[in-house]
Amino acid sequence: MDTIEKQGDGKDRSSMEVAAKERESGNEKLRKEAEERDRQSRDLREGLHPLQQKFVFWYTRRTPGVRSQTSYEDNIKKIVEFSTVEGFWVSYCHLVRPSSLPNPTDLHLFKEGIRPLWEDSANCNGGKWIIRFKKVVSGRFWEDLALALVGDQLDCGDNICGAVLSIRFSEDILSVWNRNASDHQTVMALRDSIKRQLKLPHSYVMEYKAHDASLRDNSSYRNTWLRG
Repeated sequence: MDTIEKQGDGKDRSSMEVAAKERESGNEKLRKEAEERDRQSRDLREGLHPLQQKFVFWYTRRTPGVRSQTSYEDNIKKIVEFSTVEGFWVSYCHLVRPSSLPNPTDLHLFKEGIRPLWEDSANCNGGKWIIRFKKVVSGRFWEDLALALVGDQLDCGDNICGAVLSIRFSEDILSVWNRNASDHQTVMALRDSIKRQLKLPHSYVMEYKAHDASLRDNSSYRNTWLRG
């Protein structure tokens, strides 16, 4: 009988711990939502135009040679964060134009709280849509994509983590990261939305790659899935 009671007590404690963690998570979400409402109200009072949420620009200058995740993470530098339309334009206009960036370089635009890493908790189950461009046109498409992202113009916005411009030797690559690679319907809806916002032909073939596949082959843009 004592053993049964002890087992029951253990299950009760475990259930209580789970419930406490769920309450804590819920309280944290409510706190962040309240802070976001306060921020937007403050921006409006100051005559600014608040975005739906805060964003961060990051920069990565890749070191030629063998790539390890540790060295990649060390090379990621936070540039600036912003939460208003005005803040975006001030930040964006001070960035070096894509045509002047060295290769290999990555410029990241992500929602606040999400690092541009495959292993980040918001990214680890997700993937990215990949769009390859000739270098002469990538700057225009990057600007259009950045505006669509911060302006909340892309469908499935809650599923989007951020966007990346990758400067490479023979081409430039845009990618849009999402949270859930296994949600086929949402992934395809995001693809269609990207095409509309960038005014790409309906027949334009885009590529998709899950982040766990990138981790396995240690590559962002090789061995992708072609999805029209």
